[in-house]
Order: sequence, then C-alpha cells, then structure tokens
Amino acid sequence: MSSRLRFLFSLAAAIAAASLLAAALRRRAPPSGLAARLVPAPMAAAAARNRSFVLWLHGLGDSGPANEPIRNFFSAPEFRLTKWAFPSAPNSPVSCNHGAVMPSWFDIHELPMSSGSPQDDNGVLKAVENVHAMIDEEVADGIPPENIFVCGFSQGGALTLASVLLYPKTLGGGAVFSGWLPFGSSVTERISPEARKTPILWSHGIADNVVLFEAGQAGPPFLQNAGFSCEFKAYPGLGHSISKEELYSLESWIKNHLKASQEKEN
Repeated sequence: MSSRLRFLFSLAAAIAAASLLAAALRRRAPPSGLAARLVPAPMAAAAARNRSFVLWLHGLGDSGPANEPIRNFFSAPEFRLTKWAFPSAPNSPVSCNHGAVMPSWFDIHELPMSSGSPQDDNGVLKAVENVHAMIDEEVADGIPPENIFVCGFSQGGALTLASVLLYPKTLGGGAVFSGWLPFGSSVTERISPEARKTPILWSHGIADNVVLFEAGQAGPPFLQNAGFSCEFKAYPGLGHSISKEELYSLESWIKNHLKASQEKEN
C-alpha cells in the first residue's frame, strides 16, 4: 500500500474517532440552557430572598418616566437586586380641573384636598385592582411579598395607601408622600389580618396648599385604629413637593425593613 493511501486511511480513522467522541459527549452533556439553571436549591432560595421590588405611583397629571430619576437616591448595596417600576396613570377626565383629560389614577372632585373632601370610592377600588395585578406579577416571579414596597406622591400616595391596605398579604411597606385617605372608615372591614402587619411611612409638608396638612394628619389615627403601624413625618416649610430629605429618609426606611425581612428568613 502506498504511503499516500495509508495516510488517507489514517485520516479517515481519526475523523471517525473524533465523531464518535463528540457524539458521546453530546449524550452526556445536559440539555441546552440546563447548566445555567442547575443552581443548588439553597443558593436559589437565598437569591430570591435578596430580590426586592419598588413600585412608584406618580401624582395627578404626571407620568411614570418623569419620576424615574428618584431611583438615583437609592445607591446602597441593599438595592443592588431591586427591580423598579414607574407606571403611568391612564388619561381620564378630572372633575377638579373642569373635566380636563389628563393622567389620573381616579377622579378628584376638589382641590385643595382637605380631610373632609369627597372621594371617588369606585375609581379608587378599580385603580387598586390594577396595582394589585402589578404586585401579583412580581410575587409570581419569585419576589417575596415582604420585599415589595409601594410608594407614591399626592394622588399616587393616596392610591399607595389604598393598595397596601387592601392587599391580602403582608408587604414590605407602603410610603405615602403628601397623600390622603381616599375612602371612608367602612373600608376597614375589607382589610385582612395579614395586611395590618404592613408598615406605613407617611411624609407631608406643613406648607402644602394642594393636599392640606390636615388631610395628611388624618391618616395616622385612622391607620392606628385599623391596627397598622404608621410613622408620620412632618416637614416644616415644604409645600406640595418631594424633598431630597424625604427620599433619603425613604431609602433608610426601606433598607431597614429589607434587613429585618432577610434576618427573619435566616
């Protein structure tokens, strides 16, 4: 046999052997993408416990994207695995603005808002259902309810309060900025025992002439009578807006509750 022929036979044999080896390795290898999912159960559970979700609800006439810079105040390591959402309210006619159409979670009958102002109970409850759907989606994705925080300003603060009170599970917390009670005392009958364990942070400017300070002051007694823990902070000289001081306070408040939740799990 010529040397050239022997070389060709050797090359064919080598190729065949390589093919057999590759086939064997493919049979032993896990399906595509499975290796990335083969994380030990304790590690996967620990990672899930460290994830959190912050839902921010804007005020009347505003939008979600316009509020996204708020997340820049939350730079602590505890927020490394935090998911943020800044939804926008649907466009609706608003009574206090002569029926003008604008982004609004529900109808507002009058401004300035006082503790005795009429409320759009049905509109609030409909908006609450939408917020609960957003929360449920994150819970289904593996984020523990106790790591979920709902925050909002003005009308968004009122919706935050309603959403947290009527959610059937204990959440990480609800933070109300320049908000108000968007319903009467009859709603307490719908509050679950688990919801009453959700802590509330309420911040309000004393100089607020849109949602009057008295409307904010009416919140804590209502919440305490309903069995909630509420931390109320008054800001002298602050009008109807959010200050940096309030946001830094919110960062510390959420961070402390996240730590408490993780320590409880461990």
